[in-house]
Amino acid sequence: MTKDPIIVNAPASKSLSHRTLIAATLAKGVSHISSVLDSEDIHRTRDCLTACGAVIEEKDGKLVVTGMEDGPKGANADGKHKDETPRELFMHESGTTCRLMTAVAAAGKGVFRVHGAPRMHERPMAELTDALSSLGAKFDFEGKEGFLPFIMTAGGYRKKSVDITLEESSQYLSGLLLGAPMADHETTISVTGKKAVSWPYVALTLRIMEDFKAGFAVEIKEDRAWKEVPWRSIKGVTPGQVRFIVKPTGYENTGYMVEGDWSNASYFLAAGAVGSRPVLLKGLAADSLQGDRAIMDILSQMGASIKVNFDGILVEPSRLRGIRVDMGRCPDLVPTVAAAAAFASTPTTIENVAHLRLKETDRLAACAAELTRAGCEAEASDDSLSIRPGRPLRDGEVEFKTYNDHRMAMAMALFELAGAKVGFDNPECVNKSFPGFFDEWKKIVG
Repeated sequence: MTKDPIIVNAPASKSLSHRTLIAATLAKGVSHISSVLDSEDIHRTRDCLTACGAVIEEKDGKLVVTGMEDGPKGANADGKHKDETPRELFMHESGTTCRLMTAVAAAGKGVFRVHGAPRMHERPMAELTDALSSLGAKFDFEGKEGFLPFIMTAGGYRKKSVDITLEESSQYLSGLLLGAPMADHETTISVTGKKAVSWPYVALTLRIMEDFKAGFAVEIKEDRAWKEVPWRSIKGVTPGQVRFIVKPTGYENTGYMVEGDWSNASYFLAAGAVGSRPVLLKGLAADSLQGDRAIMDILSQMGASIKVNFDGILVEPSRLRGIRVDMGRCPDLVPTVAAAAAFASTPTTIENVAHLRLKETDRLAACAAELTRAGCEAEASDDSLSIRPGRPLRDGEVEFKTYNDHRMAMAMALFELAGAKVGFDNPECVNKSFPGFFDEWKKIVG
């Protein structure tokens, strides 16, 4: 007899919450935003936007956002208060906030001090600061050049073109795209470099820009000529072959609801495959542009039974097998897939994920270490992670290190479904993206 499924409501998308709030605050007038994720990272973005001049208030379960007049404003934005203390943009450990907000603030005027937690000061920013410098921003690095903390003096995007790579992060491009409609001229953003990662996150940015009526066009190079194409038709980026023409339209205020988050839902979808009861996820858009929607395809390749119906996404207990998979487009899923791979019958290799070493921690090394702690054989290379399932953990005890990384904690919780008693050195780190995770997880293991 099939067991009744465990029902879990997906939290709101973190990626879309960041982008929606930014677009709403750049729009003139008032926007009403519902279902915004309530997490530490989103609060960092809210605080930065407020510091730039936006007003964000909570009312009847929604956020009422009053946009900035004439874009973000830092200290001495009017040029008359040179002794004014730089406006503080504190990122804590939110890489998304840091990359998006630095580029957005540079599209405004005034002086900003950009800084964060110690780990944030170790994450490279040179590609973005170099691009913003070419557009007219000035940087005074307090420590190592190309890293936080720094003082940024912004005067808007003064040049008409800029190059950026997607080798380290797609968020550099997303930040420039979000800031460019605030310029007083058309801005061309060209993708350069050797490879491009995480394209789906750029698609999310373009979707929000479109929904808030910001003007842009995407062009690809064919036969040495540039040709405009529908942005939704692009499934990946070849450096040197794609550019974005952003018009100086600004944004329009609107009402908006943020959809469910495939990244944070991934742990529960995996639980349905490796546990003993089906799991039904509600609140997810099966046709979402979120790159982490790929968790359905990846789990299906591993042998999971997944059904999409009007009630939600249903995943049933399945016998999993190992696979070889390129996860360059969905790096946030790697800890989830790595943990699920420990339940498979054969080895798994995850490829094209070098950029995971630049996350809240070195996630490749962290995944390898914690999977080994759980009894697997796991090895990280410069660009890949290999997992060979090991001894069963039933009735064992494992104390996982989280590395203060929310995704490590949530992914390693899957080992409770192997019958192990699982503990974490810092379970509170999930507050970064999903404060209610362990309350929801009790439905799975309870």
